[in-house]
Amino acid sequence: MQQTLDAQKIRTLIARGKLKDTLFSALGILCLGIGLLVIFALVADMVIKGADRFSLDFFLNFASRRATQAGILSAWVGSLLVMLVTALTAVPLGVAAGLYLEEYAKRNWLTEIIEINITNLAAVPSIVYGLLSLGIFVYTFGLGQSILAAGLTLALLILPIVIVATREAIRAIPAMIREGSMAMGATRWQTCRYHIVPYAMPGILTGVIIGLARAIGETAPIITIGALTFIAFLPPLPFSAQPDGTTAGLFDWVMSPFTVMPIQIFNWTSRPDPAFEVNAAAAGFVLMAMVLTMNGIAIWLRYRLRKNIKW
Repeated sequence: MQQTLDAQKIRTLIARGKLKDTLFSALGILCLGIGLLVIFALVADMVIKGADRFSLDFFLNFASRRATQAGILSAWVGSLLVMLVTALTAVPLGVAAGLYLEEYAKRNWLTEIIEINITNLAAVPSIVYGLLSLGIFVYTFGLGQSILAAGLTLALLILPIVIVATREAIRAIPAMIREGSMAMGATRWQTCRYHIVPYAMPGILTGVIIGLARAIGETAPIITIGALTFIAFLPPLPFSAQPDGTTAGLFDWVMSPFTVMPIQIFNWTSRPDPAFEVNAAAAGFVLMAMVLTMNGIAIWLRYRLRKNIKW
């Protein structure tokens, strides 16, 4: 009799546990559905509102005081160039710093302080980086309101993210790979160069894309260093003829004034004319498409890299 009662209690507890699991799963699905519905509604509203402006002229026209003639040429070109400088600066420095901290640095109080500061810097508001860059890059180094200053500012912003992602990706690599490499006579650098970094690259790419996706949508640090809200020209092409009769150098474009997509959207949404809201909606969808494209490229690269890795 006692065994029967105990079995019934166990079955009752199991049934209650299954019921709680079912209710929790249903609640999770409900929350997920609500979130996806809100996102879909916002994106659909943005697409419907800006559908009239999706044309080739919208991508090839400069900003204008007339809403129907305004375009995003200088904004999307500026965003791509700023992201190029940001990636070329933050990715090598971030990966090298993460690799050094994880594979070379000694475990002492100085390393712990550096690690704590890097983790804290990832949560610092972006406006702080803008003020820091205004004092260092714009005034101290004399870079002015240029693409180079903006790229370095955003590089500082995403550098902690890249470092943390690199370290986490390296930690996920089994220790037997390091031990096997060194047992075959490889140096620490050869082990990192031919084994650690290639195997960690999918995780590193994840952190890089997350950082760049954050950087491409930032407005506060770019406004702080003096990005233009209205610009009707493009940076000079390398070795192209200029209006003053000179020839542009290979890197003259990095010192050119600029604007970016978030600032262009902010400029249009602050206009009293409702027609500019249509332009802002279209530009917002283009910015979202750029971010999704970056994430799609990262997913494809991760898939290719993981496919080629043989443990």
